Amino acid sequence: MPYANALALQRRVASARLAGRLAEDVLLLVQHPPVITLGRSTKAGNLLASAEQLAARGVERFDVERGGDVTFHGPGQLVGYPIVNLSQHKQDLHWYLRQLEEVMIRALATCGITAGRNAGKTGVWVGERKIASIGVHARQWVTWHGFALNVTTDLSYFDLMIPCGIPDVVMTSVERELLDAATGACLAPSPSLFDDVRERTVAAFAALFSLSPQPLDAAALSAGLAT
Repeated sequence: MPYANALALQRRVASARLAGRLAEDVLLLVQHPPVITLGRSTKAGNLLASAEQLAARGVERFDVERGGDVTFHGPGQLVGYPIVNLSQHKQDLHWYLRQLEEVMIRALATCGITAGRNAGKTGVWVGERKIASIGVHARQWVTWHGFALNVTTDLSYFDLMIPCGIPDVVMTSVERELLDAATGACLAPSPSLFDDVRERTVAAFAALFSLSPQPLDAAALSAGLAT
């Protein structure tokens, strides 16, 4: 889904949640064409590529209201946008960020990848390598924006920036970690890897937020918001 479309859909869902027209939490899961987004905390100089260089690689750019610094989204990356009313869970954004990290830590564990946190740096890490980024926004305890988990992502796009404003950070992906792992991993790189990781992420999210997942495609969701 193009980034602009996903951003508009997020905002519509969040508005419906804020207005009480939507009673349930929604987790949007997408892949984007190559795009760089700059959050509220982006520092000058962390985007290394010029507008011409981005255009040459077919990369869009958006300045958005989420927290965090500059990051990349693209094919092979599982991007999750939870529109969650924290009033029905816990009114604590720090708790929410740790919950999102835990979702991916648990999902990755079922893939045979031991992931964790890096003190003082939001996101999910495998050793010193960063595998997932998080940047959120909230109003009246309703959230949007969210997380990006590298599954089969072309990691060379991260060379266009200082990812998340962390100098010398090494980005990784599920695919790369599985290729580097010892034999016996629960999953192996395959055409179905992305779908496998998506389903494991949905299961972990549902368990941590005490929700029962019900599939709903974007077209049906949009139609529901229009009524």
